[in-house]
Amino acid sequence: MNETSRVAVYIDFDNVVISRYDDVHGAGHWRRDDARRHAPGDGSDGEVSQRLAEANVDLGAVIDYASSYGTVALVRAYADWSVTANAAYKHQLTDRAVDLVQLFATSGTKNGADIRLAIDAVEDLLRHSDITHVVIVGGDSDYIPLAQRCKRMGRFVAGIGVTGSTSRALVAALDAFSSYGDLPGVEDRPLTDVAAPAEDAPAAGVPATAQKKVATKKAAAKKTAAKKAADPEAPGSRAAGKKAAVAAATVPTFSSAATTRSEAPATALLRRAMQVGSGRDDGWQYSSSVKSQMQRLDSTFKEKSLGHSSFRDFIEAHTSLVDTKVLDNGQLLVRLR
Repeated sequence: MNETSRVAVYIDFDNVVISRYDDVHGAGHWRRDDARRHAPGDGSDGEVSQRLAEANVDLGAVIDYASSYGTVALVRAYADWSVTANAAYKHQLTDRAVDLVQLFATSGTKNGADIRLAIDAVEDLLRHSDITHVVIVGGDSDYIPLAQRCKRMGRFVAGIGVTGSTSRALVAALDAFSSYGDLPGVEDRPLTDVAAPAEDAPAAGVPATAQKKVATKKAAAKKTAAKKAADPEAPGSRAAGKKAAVAAATVPTFSSAATTRSEAPATALLRRAMQVGSGRDDGWQYSSSVKSQMQRLDSTFKEKSLGHSSFRDFIEAHTSLVDTKVLDNGQLLVRLR
């Protein structure tokens, strides 16, 4: 993959959500259950809410896969966002900075998303010549003309659809196609679930609670040192105060337990990057490409904040997850175990 590649992602959201639900629970169940009027849940609000949760669409996996083609320049999703089942994806959509296009139904449940999506895609390609790849998320055969037009305009066109609901003719019109169920990370827990809660561990940084505890210890130590320095009769007086100040200054920024917590999301990020990255046929990838992919998936990733002097040091600390080898020119190759 060329580092200058820029990707535009267009999501027919209704198509994907409905297709995923029917794929998990059986053809026609979305309409039969009237699932659009429900929100995903644990079943306490009814059986349909639990079914929606079981058929949840992981937008992160979709966008992460798109990033394997290059820098994701735009992500746009089309749906009637007033529908309860769609509105339930609010946090996923906002967390990934997805541009939302509202389309009310004009006839029954039809909202014309396919036409609007196609028009926007062609307009974007005409206005932004730097877009090199187009990813269409949806399996409707109506997208065949769009795929053909994008290819004639010199763009690489990839598609993501749900098994059993994707037109074979559309697949034939694409340069590449991936089934949603086969995307890396779909069966894994989302990175936000793997990581510790935000109040415990900020992304790619020192855990907030660890910082707070360290700050409290430093303040207490300095206060004690100052009090003893001011009272010459106090045990240890000025000497004890100096020792306390030195001890406070050398308190580690985070404990080994905190380090483990902060490494967990980085380890999950490394695995995801290796899965979606485009390597050689034998599975080996250049470490520089892996780092670039990790930063596309999470722009806050910095190996130095985890205590590693270099990315190579970070990789060598994860040999339980990846194999490594060094080429004659000194470049490091990695692959998943």
